[in-house]
Amino acid sequence: MTRALGPRLRSGLAAGTRSGPRSLVTGFLSTIALQSSTATALMVASFVERDMIVPAMAQIVMLGANVGTAVTAWIVAFGLGWLSPLLILGGVVLLRTASTAKQGAGTALVGVGLMLLSLHLLSAATDPIRQSPALNLFITMLGDAWPVALLFSAGLAVLASSSLAVVVLILSLAASGGIDSGLVIVLVLGANLGGAVPPVLATMKASIAARRVTLGNLIIRAVGCAFAMPLAGSAARLLELPYFSHQQLAVDAHLLFNIAVVLIAWPLAPLLLKLTAAILPDLKPLDGQRSFLDVHDLDQPVAALAGASREVMLVGDLIESMLRQACDAMRGNDVSQLSNISALEGRVDRIQHEIKVFVSRIGQQDLSEQDYRRSMDIVEYAINLEHIGDIIEKGIRPEIAKKVALGLEFSKDGQDELQRLFAITLENLRMAQSVFATKNCELARRLVEVKEDVRRLEKQSAARHLQRLRDGRSDSIQTSSLHLDLLRDLKRINAHIASVALPILSDSGLLNDSRIRQVT
Repeated sequence: MTRALGPRLRSGLAAGTRSGPRSLVTGFLSTIALQSSTATALMVASFVERDMIVPAMAQIVMLGANVGTAVTAWIVAFGLGWLSPLLILGGVVLLRTASTAKQGAGTALVGVGLMLLSLHLLSAATDPIRQSPALNLFITMLGDAWPVALLFSAGLAVLASSSLAVVVLILSLAASGGIDSGLVIVLVLGANLGGAVPPVLATMKASIAARRVTLGNLIIRAVGCAFAMPLAGSAARLLELPYFSHQQLAVDAHLLFNIAVVLIAWPLAPLLLKLTAAILPDLKPLDGQRSFLDVHDLDQPVAALAGASREVMLVGDLIESMLRQACDAMRGNDVSQLSNISALEGRVDRIQHEIKVFVSRIGQQDLSEQDYRRSMDIVEYAINLEHIGDIIEKGIRPEIAKKVALGLEFSKDGQDELQRLFAITLENLRMAQSVFATKNCELARRLVEVKEDVRRLEKQSAARHLQRLRDGRSDSIQTSSLHLDLLRDLKRINAHIASVALPILSDSGLLNDSRIRQVT
């Protein structure tokens, strides 16, 4: 379903959260389509991280997702195993078509068919186990220790990364009637609790906002299990009425539990938000990390744009630190100088995203033409700086680390050429910061001219390096790939740096529409 309807699922999930009922239905339908509440949880967390879903609606989406996975288990256990071959056959036929959407739908059909087949195979494979005296003894022990049974079932769900898989297993074991009904419900509660843990683990390194979503879902399920477990005996007697089937007891309990959680937790969503915010408070900026993005300035475009400008220049300072550390590491063959680059790049990503969101919230109707152009310049500069950070973190840093790890040495000429290009790049970045702050046309012109100088230096250095290879210089042969890759990356960085000057030169009429010579 993700392959077939991935973009539609994501856009539908983002757009379908404008109200509580729509959020609940969106979470329910997404989980039915994806066959996994964990997948829905991670998608919702990523949208909260990007400010595409407000946190309150995200928690309601998760309530709908929990009901969705319970309905999926109920459908699977409804005795539809005979459909498995037909679904798999239909899926294979669709997989052979040329349409990407049909291929995705085919994969989904095969997945559903295999899941139905697994239920039948699981029942057959566990039949000898169900007859085992050791299992009967183990179940008897769990029947006398419901908290242990709950934790055992939760552990299985964590290992399987799915509450659905464990509920199906419980369904298979309970089909023989050898498990007490109360214990079946406790095991189902444990599966619900364990199913909320994998999303929490998967978002451990995500933003605070994303982590609050998965933590809130875990809290809801944990509280629900705590209140429901003492009532498991009474619930078992209720589910043993003629309206229910003992063979379907596990999935019936799974569905009713999640519906009850929705009815109780929905009105308490604001309280849950406060609780998760208290457990995971916003990180206080460290010294030197003060943010200039003040939401109180959003109704004052001039003040808001001034704050965004100062914030984007902070990103430029972070990029300069990354470049300097990479240069020092290359010059001194010291890999420890690279240790902080990834953390700095993470800050660059976070701040540039915050800048884009902040600028997009400035009242568009109150922006003059000049302020609008200024807002676009800020966003473009932030994006270019973020690209530079990616080049340093994913290109230059691994290249220098490889050089140090393998004990390679550039030739003296090659080392001098690279260090000179690093120095020019750092100077250009400082000049770009000044150009962005002052909008000085002469300085912008110089920045673009230096870009052309860098282009020539890169070509000259590459030509000299190739000549050293022809001369059979062993040091150049060993470092050939690293040398050329660093030249390419530094050239790309300078192209992004010079882009800050282009709007200024364009507004001043100093920029040609095309560098291509006109042929008459």
